[in-house]
Amino acid sequence: MPRPRSPLSHSLPPLVFGTATFNYQYNVDPFALSTTSLVQKALANGVHAFDTSPYYGPAEEILGTALGSDLVRRYYPRNQYFILTKVGRVAADAFDYSPEWIRQSVRRSCERLKTNYLDVVYCHDCEFVSPQEVLIAIKELRRIRDEEGSLNYVGISGYPVDVLCELAEMILRETGEPLDIVQSYANYTLQNTKLLSEGLQRLVNARVDIVTNASPLGMGLLRRNGPSLGALGDWHPAPDNLRQACIDAAKWAEIRGEKLEVVAVRFALENWLREGAKVGTFGSPLGHNDNSYSSGLSLPHEKIGVNVMGVSKIEELDETIRVWRSVLDGLADDLDADPGTITPSDAVTDHEWSLSRRQTIRTLAKGIREVIGSQWVDYTWSSPEPGFVNRLRPSFDDHDHDADEKCNDGTLATSPEITMLTPPSEAEDDQALQEVPPLHTLV
Repeated sequence: MPRPRSPLSHSLPPLVFGTATFNYQYNVDPFALSTTSLVQKALANGVHAFDTSPYYGPAEEILGTALGSDLVRRYYPRNQYFILTKVGRVAADAFDYSPEWIRQSVRRSCERLKTNYLDVVYCHDCEFVSPQEVLIAIKELRRIRDEEGSLNYVGISGYPVDVLCELAEMILRETGEPLDIVQSYANYTLQNTKLLSEGLQRLVNARVDIVTNASPLGMGLLRRNGPSLGALGDWHPAPDNLRQACIDAAKWAEIRGEKLEVVAVRFALENWLREGAKVGTFGSPLGHNDNSYSSGLSLPHEKIGVNVMGVSKIEELDETIRVWRSVLDGLADDLDADPGTITPSDAVTDHEWSLSRRQTIRTLAKGIREVIGSQWVDYTWSSPEPGFVNRLRPSFDDHDHDADEKCNDGTLATSPEITMLTPPSEAEDDQALQEVPPLHTLV
């Protein structure tokens, strides 16, 4: 199967559903989550892209079950949604970027996700291996794309912005072909905007087609109670003083009737839509839906930035959809679209409310960053930590290693010292303030 003719930016939706939360590290029993209902409701509300990884425990299997449900198969043909997954990270301290493992991982992901092709495959957390290993993996993924047709687009994911840029530049230089996509997490948030200030132009120059912004709460750092403690305890890499600065900022926001999480999510979604447009997408922000909401909102056909949001509860999904629709309604003003009256409330349209809310968020964001302080604004932690060693255990037989290695009690066989640093759920607050008025068209 030849390489797809059109760039990924012609079709990828700008809001991606993240599934890192479908994992034992963030839920005692991820199989007990209402994941099939979550995925079905996401599709019904125009969220037509799903990000996962074999490293996220059973996430691929759970997502595959949801996408393989009768309702999804009946109403959402495979070409109407995108599956983005990853290769290379085997465990918290073990990576295998060899061609043999890449091939096996791609085949296994297709089986788990119940599909004969993957839309995007990233090299997962590429800062943990050498540039040469990344180059070998990229070449193998492209060979699979061109010769086997089981994947369409190839990219890298990771945390340090400078490493992502260096690898994108190296891959273009060595192969003559740019990356289709780069995923950065926790680098365009209220606390840290290095993806914009240090990464954007370099990635544009490296001709990367799309750059996604994941983990708008900095892996839970921008929650008013700090990062959530899962079964593996305190895994977050942020230093104590940074955590305290964010807690202080949360108190500052609470005095003003706001919650840090609400401000942080909207700040990231709304601003990356604009700032990330150079490496954004033309894909429909509302999916293929034909409902009163999508027909009432008129957005010009221009690129907008791509965000990834993780949810594990229906309430979290509802809140994300509400914020997303309000952000789009405010965005229409930037793009010279006609103001809409999608869900009028009293004498104020949602369009007017969204524009007012956007200005409020700007003011709050400025104050929050001032409280966090110059010492911690744009601070980033080391990834990997100094002294990291890639410990591929010799007991792995013929590349048959698997991130889903479990103890007898069903939990992952991973110690607290080597916990997962990829984005967890970003909306784990059952008491979160409602960001916008309920939409009458939300199903």
